[in-house]
Amino acid sequence: MRQSGLQSKSRRHRSLPSTRYVPLLIFALLGPARGVVKAQSMTQEELTQQIQKLSDAMARTQSQIEQSQRDMEEMRRQLSALQQQVAKGGGTTNPPSPPPSPAPPTVEALNEKQAMDEAQIATHEQTKVESDSKYPVKINGLLLFNGFVNTSKVDIAATPTVALGGPGSSGASIRQTRLGIEARGPHLLGARSYGDISADFNAYQAPAVNTTSNAGVVTYSNAYNENNALLRLRTAHAGLNWERTQAYFSYDRPILNPDYPDSLTAVSMPPLAWSGNLWAWNPQVGVAHNFSLSASQQLRLEAALIDAADAPLVPLLPAGVYQRPSVVSTAERSRWPGAEARIAWQGSRSDESTHFGVGGYFSPHRTSDRFTFDAWAATADYRLSFPARLSLVGSAYRGLALGGLGAGGYKDYVYGIDSDSGWVYHRALDDVGGWSQLKERVNERLEFNAAIGIDELFAKQLRPYAGPYPAAYQNLARNRTFTGNVIFSPSAYLLFSLEYRYIVSSPVVGSSAASSIIGLGAGYKF
Repeated sequence: MRQSGLQSKSRRHRSLPSTRYVPLLIFALLGPARGVVKAQSMTQEELTQQIQKLSDAMARTQSQIEQSQRDMEEMRRQLSALQQQVAKGGGTTNPPSPPPSPAPPTVEALNEKQAMDEAQIATHEQTKVESDSKYPVKINGLLLFNGFVNTSKVDIAATPTVALGGPGSSGASIRQTRLGIEARGPHLLGARSYGDISADFNAYQAPAVNTTSNAGVVTYSNAYNENNALLRLRTAHAGLNWERTQAYFSYDRPILNPDYPDSLTAVSMPPLAWSGNLWAWNPQVGVAHNFSLSASQQLRLEAALIDAADAPLVPLLPAGVYQRPSVVSTAERSRWPGAEARIAWQGSRSDESTHFGVGGYFSPHRTSDRFTFDAWAATADYRLSFPARLSLVGSAYRGLALGGLGAGGYKDYVYGIDSDSGWVYHRALDDVGGWSQLKERVNERLEFNAAIGIDELFAKQLRPYAGPYPAAYQNLARNRTFTGNVIFSPSAYLLFSLEYRYIVSSPVVGSSAASSIIGLGAGYKF
């Protein structure tokens, strides 16, 4: 009986709520008492409201107590199950048997492990390029193989820009391989400093000047010559980047043409070069600032000074005498730098976003025989995005003496000699042109491109200065290029492309020449 009483007492003890809820019970019990005392001064309606509030509070308290009891019962159940599981194990466990001793490594295994370790070390070291400044430096490049078939004669077999007429050619080249170095420097005046430089193997030494023959084709400094492949500086940039402002100097295409057509077979001589693409690389120093118009729109203002080079073609005298190029360019001889400016609306901060810009260019020139002329251009550029991952990009220009920017039919001006007086007279040439490309990016690995470009001089200005036919560069009045390609990238480092190009070159006298170019490109990026 005593034992039964103890058990009954124990069960009553377990049914009591936890001590942490005692204050809640006291509040619940004393609350009504305080309400009774105050009820004497309350109306019947106020008393009813107070009783209802106290009843709700007690109900919530009782619910919390019941939930706590359920939680405690669940914890007890889990503890009991764990104790039973330990008891079934017998309280002892057999120690695990030691693993078998490994077999001694063979010579082949040691060599394989050593080779693997060396490869891992080499991979690790490739990510670390040390410079004297101790700031991060990255090496990049494109190892590019090109095969080509030209159905008719062109100026440069591997990288043609002008059709000449005559038998075609075919071959392969790796001269368009590109090497580059990128560097990041210290912060200066709150800006991030940077620099990069790139080079290729498509430079050529100028051939000897033939003063006795007027064969009609002038070989310019970038001409194709399989015996004179040299390393060539392509582009260079350095500057400071603030949040909205940039200050820089560069050796690159003019700021008037911010976009490029896409190609894997025309790299060292950019796509649509001399057919509407203002591509020529010149020294420049400039500043740019972005004004925010909204969360997704901005206005970009950019201005730069430019040292515009002379056109690559050295003009011919009608008598068949070549004027040798001068060490000092006609722009430098004027003692004034050229200037260029551009204003553009951009849909976002990305360079690949929709934008529309207009620009201008002005550069004084002075020849060695004191002929002065002012090169100028007015430009417009655009990039439009459409559904289905389509985009349309391009630019247009109208100007004078644009040979130094990669237009103007390879020349800034022409000149002749009066047969009676011997007086030399000159004429700077007006020029108009542009290019446009339609891109379809199927996905991140596959894209299709179709582009057209044209550069056209005013024939009535050029005709009085035309040389004996077929003086291809001297007489060239209009150059057009149509191109289409597919670029496939199975990985981030491999590129393959098949391209078709059609060049039509029209001299101011004589008939036009045309050539189809089929190009194959295979590249490895590193």
